[in-house]
Amino acid sequence: MNSIVENAFQAFASNDPDRISAVLTEDAEWLSPPGNPSAVALGGTHHMVGREAIVRFFAEDFPRLYARDVAVTFHGVYVDGERMVVEATMTATLVNGHHYDNDFCFVFELQDGLIHRAREYVDTARGLRMVLGEVPQ
Repeated sequence: MNSIVENAFQAFASNDPDRISAVLTEDAEWLSPPGNPSAVALGGTHHMVGREAIVRFFAEDFPRLYARDVAVTFHGVYVDGERMVVEATMTATLVNGHHYDNDFCFVFELQDGLIHRAREYVDTARGLRMVLGEVPQ
């Protein structure tokens, strides 16, 4: 697997602001689907702009929902120049004790070996059922 992806996901999982910051450009962006489980449950946004916002999410907000046993299983990493596509499954135990298990596709645009832009694709209805027990209307 590409070391950039490996380092990034280890940094995100660490909840360590310095490690997370080290894999992102200062003006990085993270775009998730509107209504995604994390944004809904945490009252956040689906479009984080700037390194600080992304670091805050992974260091502070993410662990408030995904409490423990967070694991990412990679199914494929595809590289084309400065663009990487990652297929993965994330599992975790949620703060409410429920099990989380969802498939993701990430498209990372790199700049000087750092993540400049991330686009996240996920089954939001499935995720919301696990996080909230239902899909909001």
